[in-house]
Amino acid sequence: MTALKKPFYDIGRGNAGRLILWCLLASAYLLSGCGYSVHRQSELPFSEIQIGAIVNKSLEPKLQDKLYKALTEEFMQNGIMVRAGADTKLTAVIKDFDMKILSEKDDITVQYRIFIRADFSIVYKNGKTELKNMDTPFIVSLTASNALNKLLATKELAEDQAMRDLAMRLVGTLIY
Repeated sequence: MTALKKPFYDIGRGNAGRLILWCLLASAYLLSGCGYSVHRQSELPFSEIQIGAIVNKSLEPKLQDKLYKALTEEFMQNGIMVRAGADTKLTAVIKDFDMKILSEKDDITVQYRIFIRADFSIVYKNGKTELKNMDTPFIVSLTASNALNKLLATKELAEDQAMRDLAMRLVGTLIY
């Protein structure tokens, strides 16, 4: 009678062989890379930017101010200075603001989704880039309450989050 050969990963009894195999696979995955990379500030496409006019064509007031603040914070977090007179200039047009109903309870809306769409124009020393119909990449929702003041405060916070998400998407598109 001939003995069957054990597979290479079956080392003795128990799960030691499987553990070694999983460690090898995990190491290979980590060494192959996941797309994440660290960039030096000198490798960025520009080191400073001027944020120009942000036009709000939606019916929701103050969105242009919220987008300006979110863009400034996001650029600064990524090592890009925001200052007037910079060679690179960004302008924006907020086209759409929509609160879609996500859920209802007893014929009363209790949860909304905020959706924002904007066009961006970036003017460099040697050209211009247009980014049309950029929208919020994540679902930003808010839950309604019976008190109107709580609903309005929650809506303000959700709008701020949507603007931060939109700014993060724009800056990521520009520098990566």
